[in-house]
Amino acid sequence: MLTTLEDTRFDEIEEALKDVIDPELGVNVVDLGLVYNLAWDDERDALAIDMTLTTAECPLQDVITEQVAEALDGVVDQFFITWVWMPPWGPQRITDDGRDMMRALGFNL
Repeated sequence: MLTTLEDTRFDEIEEALKDVIDPELGVNVVDLGLVYNLAWDDERDALAIDMTLTTAECPLQDVITEQVAEALDGVVDQFFITWVWMPPWGPQRITDDGRDMMRALGFNL
């Protein structure tokens, strides 16, 4: 059974995930809009992360998974990622902060 996270817990986890940087784009996965959902899985006693990549062919899934593990170390004891492809990621999911970061890196958004 999945339950929603308390606001303070959600904020702490989301802030930790901002340390996970997409290696190709140089922007964190939260502001890129790659994190679709965060919930607590009571049966597994673990954080459930629904996440996507900018493309299904992205070869960096393992790198991002390792970064998530590092970012969440000390924040949660266990987590798992469910890689989702629907709805597909698109640039409309990028936050305003993410757009500013991308512009600073030379992307035209």
